[in-house]
Order: sequence, then C-alpha cells, then structure tokens
Amino acid sequence: DLGIQELGGMGAFVQKGQKVLIKPNIGWDGIPELAANTNPLLVKRIIEHCFKAGAKEVYVFDHTCDNWVNTYKNSGIEKAAKSAGAKIVPANTENYYHEIEIPGGVKLKKAKVHELLLETDVFINVPILKDHNSTRMTACLKNTMGIIWDRGFWHSNNLHQCIADYALFEKKPALNIIDCYNVMVKHGPQGVSKEDLVMMKSQIITTDWVAGDTAAAKMLGVDPQKIDYIPIAYKMGLGNMNLDSLNIKRIKM
Repeated sequence: DLGIQELGGMGAFVQKGQKVLIKPNIGWDGIPELAANTNPLLVKRIIEHCFKAGAKEVYVFDHTCDNWVNTYKNSGIEKAAKSAGAKIVPANTENYYHEIEIPGGVKLKKAKVHELLLETDVFINVPILKDHNSTRMTACLKNTMGIIWDRGFWHSNNLHQCIADYALFEKKPALNIIDCYNVMVKHGPQGVSKEDLVMMKSQIITTDWVAGDTAAAKMLGVDPQKIDYIPIAYKMGLGNMNLDSLNIKRIKM
C-alpha cells in the first residue's frame, strides 16, 4: 500500500471506468506456501486498489504450464481474485489469442497474444521473482510468456532475444509489481520443497520493467548482466538497467 502511494496511488495508473488486466504468474499447480506462483493476497490487494481507483472491470489470467483449472484453484489466486470482484479468465486454447506484429523484433516479428491484453485499457504485470532453469531468473519481462500462445517458438529461437523483442510491443505494463515476499532461489520455476525458498518479505514496484528485473536479479544474488534478456532489453532501449541513475525509494516496514 505504501509503495503504490509513493507512485501517486493506483489512481495514477487506473482511471474511472477503465478495464484492467492483472497478469500474475499462475503457471504451476502448487500451493501458495511453495511460492511457484504469485502470492494470492498480493493479487487480491492490487484488484482492490484498482476498484478503489474507479476501474469498471478487472480481469486475471495466465497461460499456465500445468492444467489451468488446477493451477487457478490450488494457487489460491482464483479464490482471491473472485473475492475482490475480478473476473478470472481461461487462456488454455488458441482461439483466445490474436496475432500482433512486433516492429523492430530481431527474432520475434509477430506473436499471438491473449485477447484481453488487446481489449483492456490498463495492463498491470504481477510476476513472482524466482530462480528459473532456462533463463536463470523470471520476473517482469519473462512473465509475458503467459500472455502469448506459442512459447515453443521462443524456446527454439533464442529465448532471451524473444523475451526482449516482445517488450517492443506497444501494449506495455503501466505498472510492474514483483512479488519478492517468499523467493524460490533454486530448483525454479516449479521448486521441490520449502527448502528452495528464502523469505525476503519484499516487493519491487516500478513503471520500468528492465529496472525492475535488474533490481530483482540483485535480490536473487545474480549479476543482472548474466541474465541475457536484461542487457539485451537495455541495449534495445526498453528500460534502464543502470540503477544508480534512478530515483529509488526504499520503504522499510
């Protein structure tokens, strides 16, 4: 709540009567305590803030890795989102997706994105920070892989470049809120047990997803230069990875 106040409150991002898309990570069939998915309480709080700012409708979805019915339920996100008044929407079949062009993309020239991304006014990106076996880390930029249909293409055509290329698409997040409360530091993205987690009790809230991912990498104890999509996105002008040049406000609770 304090973090969003520092950025001018949710009203700085959501206007009265707008439709909002909130995109958490709901990829895995696991309970909240194992931290493979975004914390449901965080999702609920963001939805409440959106409605308070005057949002007309709030939608939540993810193109999940495990069975979507199970992930939505067992992650706790479906229940949390509905209790706050949001609509939770499936993303499991191709007919939900529409092709978009990505001008300037190096490897990714087009993609099929979920129709809700195109139909809503405001996109709020709510990833969870964690270790990842194919990219070393997942947070803001990689969370967009749950918006597109064909992840296989990304994996077989320079995954890091595709992640950065996608960020060229005009419908960018108005806000990124990274869940760094309970962080999976190994065996990601699914995790094995609670032994994989470190309680950090933190959040990163930013309008710049490259800066957000740079800060997230440091929290994970990894050099941001070693997570290839971060320097690629920085060089493409998609955000700032030079944190020293930014006005960063740290709030201790």
